[in-house]
Parts: sequence; structure tokens; C-alpha cells
Amino acid sequence: MHAQQRQRTQERLAQGGLTRALFADIHSIKWLTGFNPPIQLGPSFFVGGPPLLWYDNGTFTLIVLDGHADSVAAFGAQPDCTLVTYEGYTIQKPITGGPNLSAVLRDVVGSSAGGGPVGVEARSLTFLLHDVINDVLGGVTSSTIDDWLAPLRMVKTAEEIVKLRDNFALSDLGHRVARQVIKPGLREIDIWAEIHGSIQREVGERVPLGNDCVVGYRQNNIGGWPGDLLVREDDSVIVDLSTVRHGYWSDSCATYYATKPGEAQSAAHRMIEDALAFAISLVRPGVQANEIDRKVRGFIEARGYPVYPHHTGHGVGVTGHEEPRIVPYNEVPLAAGMVILLEPGTYVPGAWGVRLEDALLVTEDGAEVLTTHEKGMMG
Repeated sequence: MHAQQRQRTQERLAQGGLTRALFADIHSIKWLTGFNPPIQLGPSFFVGGPPLLWYDNGTFTLIVLDGHADSVAAFGAQPDCTLVTYEGYTIQKPITGGPNLSAVLRDVVGSSAGGGPVGVEARSLTFLLHDVINDVLGGVTSSTIDDWLAPLRMVKTAEEIVKLRDNFALSDLGHRVARQVIKPGLREIDIWAEIHGSIQREVGERVPLGNDCVVGYRQNNIGGWPGDLLVREDDSVIVDLSTVRHGYWSDSCATYYATKPGEAQSAAHRMIEDALAFAISLVRPGVQANEIDRKVRGFIEARGYPVYPHHTGHGVGVTGHEEPRIVPYNEVPLAAGMVILLEPGTYVPGAWGVRLEDALLVTEDGAEVLTTHEKGMMG
């Protein structure tokens, strides 16, 4: 599981002259190991800090809460990996997750046979864990490697693409439900509950769901959590969905209508359909992210509509927003194997909005659309 990611990481560490490293960013650890902590209401009450991954001359040691061992069952079968747990919940004594994690980290790092500098994802460490590293390593030089893996994560492995496709199928299901249920008199939260329930029933387990479900008459109608706002007769409803399964994210968006949209809304919707098709046509290896951003914004501006104030798109993987960001400043060129979202829109605050979004796998000669949800007008 995720062996290619670990190989890429070893090569990157070697380029930096490092044979030992400590990874503490949850996104790095999910990407390197496939470990998907069961987080929906925030971190467990019993964890002592972030999951940790110690690298020492070709071997990775994952350190997690004992209650999360089932989430890494397949990890122990990897020849280059070891799983170590620490005690969390107990009724025999006070809960001391922090000291327990620190003690295990001290043992793991202290048993290292290697020497030389150590790379550390320092931003994600607690103060207590910083103290352990400084104490155990003594005078050993440490190098900050917080941003080293982000560029490596841009191009997906075949294993990652399977996980992403699974998530996109779930968000497609959510859009089918939205198209069926939206009608005047429902609240935003009612629509959301139908979507979320259908997704979870499909897979038979809890699935975190983001992002937006907003009626057009909101003053800030670009996005937001669903609330107690009624869908009215002439409303547009933007539904932007991300599921999180296997530690990976999906993303997708469509705009729906409670009744037949008026001419202004209809024209704007058709224009954004054209803008999305135009954006997709630009995708190919070598094109810079900001070139796509500039051309799509220009497409909308040339047709006399307000240009969206948000990104044109972004990468997706173990987080909902990864590189490459499709934004004005970003000169990163696309490459085959990247998975990106494109999401042009136009908005009239307090009246209506339109946003449509598809996921794309960058191929050797263009792009494959990974999302299949219907984005045409309904009402």
C-alpha cells in the first residue's frame, strides 16, 4: 500500500542528504502509508498528538493511537514498514496520551542506528514532541522538511486514482439526489440531509461531506454551510460536494433551480457551461496553471458577466485543495497524472449564482473527465 509514494520520498530525502526523517503532517502520513484516521468530529479525545512516521535508512515506522490500529491493518504487511501503537483510552489510570506518545517516540528514535542530520516536519509537532526530538537527537542537526512532499503529491499513482474515482462516484450520487429533491419549501439543510444520507447508505459507513449548499438570495451566495434558509420559487441552489473516503477527497459542483429559471439565470447557466467546456479544452501537459486561470476569467469577462472572485480550480488528493492551484500567481505546469478540479462561476449577490465544476485526470494528450454528474439546467 502506497509503496510508490514511499519510494519517491526516499529519493527526495536522499537528494537532500537525509537518511532519517520524522513526518508529522497528517496529509503526508496518509499519502505515505494509506493510514486514514477515523476523524469526523475532530481528533480523538485520547490521542497524544499527531500520528507520526519515522524514517530510518529505508524503513518507515508508523506511530499511532492503539485505538486506530484497525485503520492501518494492511500497513503491517508492507516489507518496509513497522506499526507501533501507544495507549490512549483506559479506565485503570488517568488518560495520558501525550506522555505515552512521547515515550514511544523516544524509544523509536532512540533505537535508530543511523547518524547524520534528520529531516523534521516541524510545523505539525506539539511542544512536547519537539522537546523529545531535541532531547533524543541531542546535537544532531535537524532540517525542516515541511513542504518537501507537496510537489511529489501532485502526480497521482494508479492506486490513488482508484481511490479518487471511488470518491467521485459518491459525489456524483449526491448530485443525482440533489437534482431529484430540490423544490420550493425545502431548506438548505433538508437538501443536504438527503444528499448525505444517500451517500452513507450507499457505502454502509460514515462518510464526511463538505462543502456548500446555498440559495441564490443569500447576500454572500458563492458558498457556505447549509442552514435554515428556504428554497423559494425562483431560487437557484449551488451544491458543491466533497466526500472523504480512503483518506482521499472528491469535489464537484452544479447549480440547480427550484422552478424553471428566468431568462437571466438561464443565460448565465449556459454561459458557465460553455466556460467549463472551454476550461477543460485547455488542459494538457505543459500548460501553466495561471494560463488556464487567465483564459477562463477572460472568457467570462468578454461575455459581460461578473468574474468569480475565487480560484478557477485546484488539485485534489489527501486534501481537498492541493497543488496545482489554478490561480493567477501559479506558474506550475500541468503534468500527466495530476487530478484537478475546474469550477468557473458568476454571481449576483442577493439574487442568484451559477457555478459548475468537474474533476479531470490530466492525460498524455489532454484530459479525462472523472465526474459524471449532470450539470444542465433543471426546474
